[in-house]
Amino acid sequence: MNAPIVIAGAGVGGLTAALALAQAGKKILLLERAAKIEEIGAGLQIAPNAGRILAQLGLEPELNELGLEPQAINIRDNNARLLARLDLTVARERWGAPFRLFHRADLQQLLLNKVSSHPSVTIQTNARLDIFEAIKNGVNLQYKGTAGTVTLTSAGLVGADGLRSIVRDRMVNAPRDALSYAGSVAWRALVPADEVFEVFRRRESNLWLLPGGHVVHYPLRDGKIINIVVILDAPLGEDAEQEIDGDTLRKRIISHGASDGLAELISAAPLWRRWPFFVRPSLKNWTQDCVTLLGDAAHPMLPFLAQGAAQAIEDAFVLGQAFTASDISAERAFQAYEEIRKKRAQKVVAASRQQGRYFHQAGILALARNVAIGALGGKGMLARNAWLYRR
Repeated sequence: MNAPIVIAGAGVGGLTAALALAQAGKKILLLERAAKIEEIGAGLQIAPNAGRILAQLGLEPELNELGLEPQAINIRDNNARLLARLDLTVARERWGAPFRLFHRADLQQLLLNKVSSHPSVTIQTNARLDIFEAIKNGVNLQYKGTAGTVTLTSAGLVGADGLRSIVRDRMVNAPRDALSYAGSVAWRALVPADEVFEVFRRRESNLWLLPGGHVVHYPLRDGKIINIVVILDAPLGEDAEQEIDGDTLRKRIISHGASDGLAELISAAPLWRRWPFFVRPSLKNWTQDCVTLLGDAAHPMLPFLAQGAAQAIEDAFVLGQAFTASDISAERAFQAYEEIRKKRAQKVVAASRQQGRYFHQAGILALARNVAIGALGGKGMLARNAWLYRR
């Protein structure tokens, strides 16, 4: 059967999966609900574990052109005291790829260009997956597109459609799998670099630890803009606004003990957009027959290790590798993919949640944490997460 593998969702994970599977010799139909494949602007950190994979998929020249390689990560407390400086220049030699910072739209467009140019991939936008049913050696499915309802038989279905995955909802169909609020809200903004102090324009990532929150900022697009993310613990109903101004957010982080310099950076952005964090329970299985899940659809992840996109990229690559045997069925390949990926992905999910609690400690626990970070120093802090990055 020369039926395609259908991928639902054209985010970073879905596009990477399309490329990996096409390079493995598979015919791909990529369905995207939006009328146009584009990403709301925000920063994206790609660690060496994901950078190696993207290079193996043939993207190294473009990664070097579009990405900014930070020289270090500076960790500060809420009073601006430097706790540790992590030297990132060792990453390429140690882990086979550097840390890179991207505007998310740039990375997604790069992947889209590569996927669109591959002769084995067809992309349908404005296409919403409606129903699907597993059959022997395939999946019957139906989606609604601009030309109406389309029915087809596919070799397999990959749900790469994010936290609110339609594929996952149809697979699990249980109240216990519902979304739940994770207790924190992110506020995001992009600021022209020439509107902030020089210290904030350096080619470095910066992490500020606050009681009940933290702030991350770093440069993008060859240092022309600064990406800033403020994450604060809050009841879900407390931050109901979808957008707030910089002065309002400045007052909020001051209430969390932020220093004057950090508060000044926050006020530089005139408008901040809100992203509350939600999670879903861990699934016993990602795969049923010839249907599987990938990225946030399989293992929703909080952002405290900056590994959400990286883990979706790892998923996509392993999925492609699972099809290296030309006669393997989608069901067997999907099962092999899940067996390889599930344990590691679950470990990263748990570690990310734990990291968030560590970042947001207050009082005596925060003081003890700061002493521990200072004692470890930059080398120790980098080694602490080396299990994520190593080959």
